[in-house]
Amino acid sequence: MAASQDVHVRICSQEIIKFDLEIKALIQDIRDCPGPYRELAELNSNVKEKINQLRMRIQDLEQMAKEQDKESDKLALLNEMESHRKQMLSNQTAWRKANLSCKLAIDNSEKDDLLQDEDSSARQRKTTKQSMAQTSSAITESLMSISRMMSQQVHQSEETVTTLATSSRTVLETNEEFKAMTGTIQLGRKLITKYNRREFTDKLLIFLALALFLATVVYILKKRLFPFL
Repeated sequence: MAASQDVHVRICSQEIIKFDLEIKALIQDIRDCPGPYRELAELNSNVKEKINQLRMRIQDLEQMAKEQDKESDKLALLNEMESHRKQMLSNQTAWRKANLSCKLAIDNSEKDDLLQDEDSSARQRKTTKQSMAQTSSAITESLMSISRMMSQQVHQSEETVTTLATSSRTVLETNEEFKAMTGTIQLGRKLITKYNRREFTDKLLIFLALALFLATVVYILKKRLFPFL
């Protein structure tokens, strides 16, 4: 049971790390976002969703920490949970700063667009979009790589849980066999004790019979050899 709890704790910690990395990537997207505000709003919506998921997993980790049997394990998990919580707060602060920076950049960009001619503005937007596409592609590939790694770790954790369950069944079956063998040994011990008592009784009866026989022989010899006694 303790090994199974460790697996769930490990999976929860890995998911927290995954959400944290995804939030940082989205915050970087916000910093690099050239506009319009509709795209910024979509990014902010994604960040909000990821932060809510992260908060829920941190709460799960806190609950797991409270359920630990060892005080040392409980304190270690609580420290880890607090570290993740501080990191989440740091991400929220970075998120607000990235929004301010992005909004200022969008405002400045719109002002520049008004001052520049249409051709220059079109070329600039095209270049910016290409840069964004390249950055987005790189971030997407990085997140996909992280997702694949997390999926492999979750699969390994599931295999570990299955192995632990099989080992638990084997231990239970062995325990039942030991119980049956213990019963047989106790029954054999009782039989041996019974036979030992019977052997002692038989020896005592033989000794008494022999003593009676010798006494009879002595009596007969006395009457025949010394009738006057």
